[in-house]
Amino acid sequence: MDLTTHPYDDDKFHEECGVFGVWNHVDAAALTALGLHALQHRGQEASGIVALSEAGVFNTHRGLGLVGDIFGDAKVMAQLPGRAACGHNRYATTGETALRNVQPLYADFEFGGFAVGHNGNLTNAQVLRRALVKRGCLFQSSTDSEVFIHLIAISLYTNVVDRLIDALKQVQGAYSLVALHDGALIGARDPLGVRPLVLGSMPNAGGQPSWILASETCALDIVGAEFVRDVEPGELVVIDDSGLRSIKPFAQTASRFCIFEYIYFSRPDSVVEGTGVYETRKLIGAELARESHIAADVVVPVPDSGVPAAMGYARESGIPFELGIIRNHYVGRTFIEPTDQIRHLGVKLKHSANRAMLEGKRVVLVDDSIVRGTTSKKIVEMVRLAGAAEVHMRVSSPPTTHSCFYGIDTPSRRQLLAAQHNIEEMARLIGVDSLAFISLDGLYRALGYGKRNNAAPQFCDACFTGEYSIPLIDWPSEQPQPALIPGK
Repeated sequence: MDLTTHPYDDDKFHEECGVFGVWNHVDAAALTALGLHALQHRGQEASGIVALSEAGVFNTHRGLGLVGDIFGDAKVMAQLPGRAACGHNRYATTGETALRNVQPLYADFEFGGFAVGHNGNLTNAQVLRRALVKRGCLFQSSTDSEVFIHLIAISLYTNVVDRLIDALKQVQGAYSLVALHDGALIGARDPLGVRPLVLGSMPNAGGQPSWILASETCALDIVGAEFVRDVEPGELVVIDDSGLRSIKPFAQTASRFCIFEYIYFSRPDSVVEGTGVYETRKLIGAELARESHIAADVVVPVPDSGVPAAMGYARESGIPFELGIIRNHYVGRTFIEPTDQIRHLGVKLKHSANRAMLEGKRVVLVDDSIVRGTTSKKIVEMVRLAGAAEVHMRVSSPPTTHSCFYGIDTPSRRQLLAAQHNIEEMARLIGVDSLAFISLDGLYRALGYGKRNNAAPQFCDACFTGEYSIPLIDWPSEQPQPALIPGK
């Protein structure tokens, strides 16, 4: 059986999706492919590009797999001419793995072609879908993102931007959108700004700049674009041949940017909401060391996502940092399911113990999160088999006790280790001598705040608190409905 996700990758929160768009560049599709490559960490299941030719024709190529496999052929890129394009990397949060669910989604309207790529999740998608089907709309995919297409189709507004705004005012949830029609490139964020979206520009031979929209600044870097600013929560930016204009159709409200972007999701070399991710993760590790220091001989990161936090922990604690676990980077996300005979090898497909750095040592393992705990248990076993005298685990996020419904593929609460066990029980289950997580206020301190504002949290942290900032209309029936954050 072909798996779209590596069988030993299921013990992490899976990245959401990545979006990218270009306006006014002769190699728009090629730039989009490069941008999607930089955003590969946000989705490895599928990728697609829609390009608008000089003749006003939309050309599309989509596929299952990694960006390099889908767009690495010059013949494919030659079929995507034009000076405007938008692209999307997918990791499924709704809808099965199928080509029909690969974005950007495209439709022909009376006003012309329209393509849209969506990062996030709509919490009222099923309610809207049932109403739209009742009206006669024919859905071609099972992804919640198609709701945008049908809401635009039935809108009574004549202008495409007004139709999109009309659609956005009917949906609830987290979204960053990049949309393309034959008159403009459009970017949009939900009113709480849960998911990221940045704006960049680069010089163009014609005098007018080329404009870039992307999920993260690392995608601007790869194409040589300059960061201009974040698209603001609740803002639409409309880019056409006359330049850029900003539309803010929603009442202003306090933002709830996803705090997990700083912990794990964003690439370390990105800058999100004005803050460098790499340095932030080191600050989180330093705060973790202040809160839960223990006598040890070596600090070892769980690669790769635990590395910056482990560096911060080591610097603050004065304990040497060493690569006691080596990651095999050549294990792809698409993998043939192993036979039962070799399944017990498990984590060794991705990680190997560096015995010289572990044997006889008191080891502090630093990781960014514990989800199910299955991978943590295997890594601890591997470190002990390498001769570690003691194994202590430190986690640079608070205990993950609740599922995310805003665009992150997470297990149900029944599968979340921290939702079912206290810290002592978790330590025993994964086999460590001690276990500690950064506190919620400690995480906020590392992000530059004195503590969490419980009356109006500065970030979306529902995965740690269960305080959801957006109504969960399509709440799973097997889980109790949580309370919204105070005042919501």
